[in-house]
Parts: sequence; structure tokens; C-alpha cells
Amino acid sequence: MNTKQPRPFQHASFQGRMGIARVDITPPVGVYSRNWGAAKHDVADSIHRPLLLTVLALASSADAAPVVLIDSDLGWWKTPATYDEFQQRLHTELSLEPGHLIFALTHTHAGPPLMQPDRSLPGSELLQQWMASLVQRTVDAVRQACQSMFSATLDWHTGTCSLATVRDLPDPTPDQARYLCGYDPSGDPDNTLVLGRITDEHGTLRGTLVNYACHPTTLAAENTAISPDYVGAMRETMENATAAPAMFLLGMCGDLAPRYQYVGDPAVADRHGRQLGFAALATLHDMEPAGTSLVYSGALESGAPLAVWNHQTAGASSELTAMRSTVALPLKDWPSADELERQRLACTDRALEERLRRRRDIRLGIGDGQTFELPIFAWRIGDAVLVGSCCEPYSILQLELRRRFKDHTLICMNLINGSIGYLPPTELYDRDVYPVWQTPFDRGCLEATLEAMTGVIKDVLSR
Repeated sequence: MNTKQPRPFQHASFQGRMGIARVDITPPVGVYSRNWGAAKHDVADSIHRPLLLTVLALASSADAAPVVLIDSDLGWWKTPATYDEFQQRLHTELSLEPGHLIFALTHTHAGPPLMQPDRSLPGSELLQQWMASLVQRTVDAVRQACQSMFSATLDWHTGTCSLATVRDLPDPTPDQARYLCGYDPSGDPDNTLVLGRITDEHGTLRGTLVNYACHPTTLAAENTAISPDYVGAMRETMENATAAPAMFLLGMCGDLAPRYQYVGDPAVADRHGRQLGFAALATLHDMEPAGTSLVYSGALESGAPLAVWNHQTAGASSELTAMRSTVALPLKDWPSADELERQRLACTDRALEERLRRRRDIRLGIGDGQTFELPIFAWRIGDAVLVGSCCEPYSILQLELRRRFKDHTLICMNLINGSIGYLPPTELYDRDVYPVWQTPFDRGCLEATLEAMTGVIKDVLSR
């Protein structure tokens, strides 16, 4: 006879104070926006959709210091120094404690690059004016979020979406031993979608968060418009249905991208965004009411013996802890930044010149040492943990973290508080594959990051 009571179902939850604010950060037409080596244009000639920056401020109580999560429709920082300067100005203006700020990129490849002035590039002056304004717009949005905080519950639920596919394809060309960066029909992608729901004390939906791993690379070299890629239509789909702001939190997508991509037609990006938006809405509507758990209440004898489950009021954790750690990652033996610049200046191939420019910028950021101290951020938000870094790990990292912490909800993120390079698994270092030759990190970088993240998650859960 089984006398064990079934385990109640309850979402991972946080109860505290929250504030949400948004600002438009769209750059002007004519801004430098070349992100692809194959692109024949340097500046944007139109706006597909606006670029947005959304802030979520969280605090455990009215008198507690907030943590600030920022979701921005931006691509990547050209050097760590560029982000460090930006971050320092934010911390100074906002008086935030170290580790209490996460500035996340949606990683659109159809926006202006975040870089230092370069007068040799068309549209550079507009780029620098826009970047200068980005700091104040961010500060204003954070202040607005912190000044408009309300009592709320943040619940998390897990769903799926089939937008992402594996993008490491063995080159089918005879005598080619390399891998192409594109859809591999034999791949087995991680399609996990984690949905956050913010509900106020009156039961009104006030916001959603969509955590999903898929490169926003629908639009590529042929696209000449500023665009958030699929993220824009995802937000529109969510917000039209919920009348509440939707945030996007990019997952660990080093090896994941849409099946159909690298196009110039913004309608394709919108179709991808609606696909993700509808999947997120399906996950949202699969959730139980906020502040409840679903509890087994007994058997009802009918034509069949029926198991009856009912909602009961349930409390939510107000635990909010932010931690910052580091892990020393091995670096490749790259040429110096000066040597890479000499190679770039001598290069006559436009695509190769862009690769050398990017490698030079990375080398400037990581220095000439043998290791790099990679920052890792982990926030405990009630029953859930948000964890990430400024790199682009392969999705095996989030899969393994979720396996190790199967009883907890994890929000795994790429490209937070800076950007540097990929973290491929060890076995790929024997193959000719883009993320391996792009990254400055040597063999073992992903595995070292996995162990470091495992440690910091344990630490933040034990507080």
C-alpha cells in the first residue's frame, strides 16, 4: 500500500518589491552599423523596429537596497574596456553596490556596435553621439524603475520553443574538413524556455521575462536596417496579449540559432519573434495562479477513481542575494594587438579585415597574460537562481547546470556585464569551427566555467 502523499506543485517564486521602466535607445539612420564581414554597407539606412532598454528593479523589502536587471537591444561590446567605462559611469551615477547590476544584451546583429571612436569608419560620429546618450538614458530608466516599485510576486515556469537549432554544420563540400556556422539537421538543440511572471498584490499581471537560448542572427549581411531581430516581434506578441512589458533574457546559445537565418528580409525576423512569443504565451497560460500551490486533496469516486487537486494559498520566498565570483580561464597564444593591427592594415579582403579588427579588439581587452579572470554573476531570486557571464558558452553548459540543480529553477544567461568570446566544449578544439578560432580562450574554458558556476550557485543557495 502506498501511503506517501503526492508532492504539491508550486512555481519557483519570489515575493518582494519590483519596479519596471523602459526607454527607447534607437540610434539615428546613418549610424555605423556593420556587424558582418560579408556586409557591403557600413551604415544603417532605415529602422525596422525600435531598439528598447527595459529595467527591472528588485528588492526584498521597502528599505532594502535593490538589484537592477537591464535588458537592452544591443549587440556586443567591442572590448571589455568599453563596457568597464560604461559600467563605472552607471555605478557612479546610481550608487549601486558591486554585483547588484546586470546589464544584459539581447545580442542583435542588426544594431550599432558598442565601441570606442574610430574616425576612419563612416557614421562613426553619429555612433559616438548615440553611445554618449546611452548612459543617461540608462540612468534615467533605472531611477524610474526604482522610484515606481510595488509589492509583487515573480513566479517562474518552464516550457519549450523549437525556434533554436544547432548551428555547427560539417561542411558538405568535398575535401573540406571545416564546420559551417549554420543549421545542422542532425543536431539536438536545447529548446528550454523559462518564463517569469510578475503579478502585483491585486493579481494583475505587470510584466513577463522570457529566458531562451537562440542567436538573434535572422538578419545578416544583406540587412541594412536597425532592428532588434526576432526579439522585437516577440515582445510585441507578448505585450499585445498581456498589456504588460516583456523582457528578453538571452540564454547560453553559443551553438544555437534559427533554422532559417542570414537574410535581409525583416519579415522573417518578425515571424521568428512571433514563434517565440506564442511559445512564451503558452507557457504563461500553463501557470497556476500567483501565490498558490496545487495540492492533492483526495480521491473522488466516480466512473473512475479521480485524483482531486486544489489550489491552496502558499507563501513565497523573499530571499534576494547577489554574488560575483571569478574563474581563471586559459588564453590562447595569440599575436599581440599591435601585430594584429599590422595584419589588418595590410589586408585587402573586406571580410578578413573585419575578422582581424575584432581579434585585435579582443586582444586589447584581455591583455597579454596566460589567463583571464572571467567574472561570474549569480543572483538568488527567491526559489530561483539567475547565473551568467559576459561570454557565449555552448548550450551544454546550461543543460549540465540544470541537470546538477534539477530541483531548482535556473535562469542561465549569455552576454551580461560585457562581452568577450565563445566558450566551446573541449572536444571541439580538434575541429575547424568558428567559435573555437574566434574565442581567445583555450581548451578547457567551458569546463572550468561549469565548475565555477556550480560553486557559485551552491554558495548563493546556501546564504
